[in-house]
Amino acid sequence: MAVAEESGRTREAGREVRELETAVVRFAGDSGDGIQLSGRLFTLSTALAGHGLETFPDFPAEIRAPAGTTYGVSAYQIHFGGRRVRTVGDRPDVLVALNPAALRVHLEGLAPGTVVILDSGSFTERNLRKAGFARDPRTDGTLASFRVIGIDISDLTKRATAHTGLGVRECLRAKNFFALGLVFWMFDRDLAPVEAWARARFRDRPAVLEANLAALRAGHALAETTEIPQLPSFRVPRARFRPGLYRALTGHEAIAFGLVDGARRAGLPLFYASYPITPASPVLHQLARMRGLGVTTFQAEDEIAAVSAAIGASYAGAIGVTGTSGPGLDLKQEAIGLAVMAELPLVVVDMQRAGPSTGMPTKTEQSDLLAALWGRHGDAPVVVLAASGPADAFERAREAVRLAVHHMVPVILLADAFVANAAEPWRIPDLAREPDWPVRFRTENGDFRPYARDDRMVRPWVVPGTPGLAHRIGGLEKDEFGRVSYDPDNHERMGRARWKKVLRVAEDLPPAELEQGEPGDCVCVVGWGGTWGPISRAVTTRRRRGERVAHLHLRHLWPLPRGLGELLRSFDHLLVVEMNRGQLVRLLRGEYLVDARSHLATRGRPFAVDEIERAIDAMVEEHCR
Repeated sequence: MAVAEESGRTREAGREVRELETAVVRFAGDSGDGIQLSGRLFTLSTALAGHGLETFPDFPAEIRAPAGTTYGVSAYQIHFGGRRVRTVGDRPDVLVALNPAALRVHLEGLAPGTVVILDSGSFTERNLRKAGFARDPRTDGTLASFRVIGIDISDLTKRATAHTGLGVRECLRAKNFFALGLVFWMFDRDLAPVEAWARARFRDRPAVLEANLAALRAGHALAETTEIPQLPSFRVPRARFRPGLYRALTGHEAIAFGLVDGARRAGLPLFYASYPITPASPVLHQLARMRGLGVTTFQAEDEIAAVSAAIGASYAGAIGVTGTSGPGLDLKQEAIGLAVMAELPLVVVDMQRAGPSTGMPTKTEQSDLLAALWGRHGDAPVVVLAASGPADAFERAREAVRLAVHHMVPVILLADAFVANAAEPWRIPDLAREPDWPVRFRTENGDFRPYARDDRMVRPWVVPGTPGLAHRIGGLEKDEFGRVSYDPDNHERMGRARWKKVLRVAEDLPPAELEQGEPGDCVCVVGWGGTWGPISRAVTTRRRRGERVAHLHLRHLWPLPRGLGELLRSFDHLLVVEMNRGQLVRLLRGEYLVDARSHLATRGRPFAVDEIERAIDAMVEEHCR
């Protein structure tokens, strides 16, 4: 299971030291407590300490929920250790809860023995009531199975920062740094990288800088010099990585970097048009900072304007890209159909979130697959890809650009909110060794037919204004010469050609292959998108036990990879794991007539490893013993 893997306990200088192969730490508090910042800074220190890691930022949808309520709880979890970490961890080893609401939200599912650090100064009668506690959980037995450490973080932060001249409210904003210093001591972390970050971040606000540094050091000193009952320290080994240059990479950053590199390899300017929507907006923010690399960004007034502008950019000879999530994909579908009919390249990045409608906009889900495949009116085929993690998102974004420009087709890149927000170590590739895929526009004007096709069924791409190559373009059906046509045989012929063109993209993709296992194993667990980590870990554990369990993960969802049907039929039993009500399993059943069982969840959170293990165990026990 993706929880702490403990190898031993010792005592040093009277303190308990726990030896762990991997550890899970979760920070939680009010959305105004700086929880996401604490998590990112702990991630920074974890990466510099040489650990494998995976992160899970979890924040509320409300811009500012009432303080102290469960609606406003923000959390950040990091799973790290001495090997490649594939998941965010099922349960924390250490939970830092800066108010009663944070404790209430995260109390369920804690394992016995979890270290729970509470800001006792926030456990007032009013805050307990706002969090929904009828009694104080510290005294009524609710926390009896955990190692509870109550520290008045609020008061100690005020005392540590009193010399800065800031008001009480501003001083209390540094309590996340106090908690961070405490946890840094527990995991033997160097304060210097965070201090350097703070000096750069608050260089124009010296009083705030001093308050944060004082709180950080005070939290660390408290753990170092004070006998706090039940406060252990942890020792986690460094991971062994392939030699190279690494950085922590989020899915948002990976997609932005991949789009830019894909456009540069195609020799095209990148035009990114988007309307702000959670959780896709950070891609726009990242690309806006990359305008010196041939990138133009446009914040449109609505979703339809954004996708239409991107299509216009592709018509003009750039690669047009648009990003969205949830309801925004619905609004873009008609214009995506226009790109299908006009046969222009287009990349649509869809950061899936929990729906329908507004749903839970900051929570993860995988419910847009069928909308991406078939969500447009008429037969409007597109290519659909899915990123399996932050690092993979870089490759999929580059691939989306390549396929769009070389097959003159819209490509939808699906990334769920977990993939978008998570971070993991990324070995920066040697891009100088990567091949280019330059675009060749049609410039010869002899025998020009704008919808004549090559052997891949791809029509020529003509930049407007090219002498002798003027032609009609738009949403109306046309014949090979670009003339508007209502002839039924022509419509049948052109529709079949558009369909075949997308299917032939499969020849430009790698064939289906397994992540783990062998064809013919008893059970194959099939997943797509951000389920890769927990499935991979669960299957690895089962294979180490000698069980015939395989893992197949799909990154190309339309067209499906070559050889997929034969590979699926080689297994006795299929278990499809996805965060929706069964969309991929329907696709596989419909395309290949295979019998497959589903394991589904739509809780807005990634799968836990142990729940996938239980689903595998049930199938193995029933069919493979």
